[in-house]
Amino acid sequence: MIIERDTLARDPKLINPLVLAYLGDATYAHYVRCHLITQGIAKPNLLHKTANRYVAAKAQATILHHLLPSLTEEEMAQVKRGRNAKSGSSAKNANIVDYRHATAFEALIGYLYLNGEDKRLQEIIQQAFAIVEGE
Repeated sequence: MIIERDTLARDPKLINPLVLAYLGDATYAHYVRCHLITQGIAKPNLLHKTANRYVAAKAQATILHHLLPSLTEEEMAQVKRGRNAKSGSSAKNANIVDYRHATAFEALIGYLYLNGEDKRLQEIIQQAFAIVEGE
């Protein structure tokens, strides 16, 4: 059974930001994997290692810092909600500041996805790829 995104939430602003981050993490990882496959990477181990450059907390925190000046007021509100959310888990491979900023980035991605803002979501993800690949 496929669940359409409009059945997940009527108003994404009311969803727990950690739930948005959970969805944003999966959404972003899906885009990263598709991006790497279209680049011709076909070995699973290399796909995994390369994907980590994009999805690591430090990388996501860096992406967010680059994106901040171009975000709308509503996007900034979602970023702040994600950044300030207190999760029950701790950062495993990142400092707490990077972890919180990565959560904020993922919450933004989840929000855009649930809100049906596909064009903006694609813009943000393309910018994220450019940031990671430019470093």
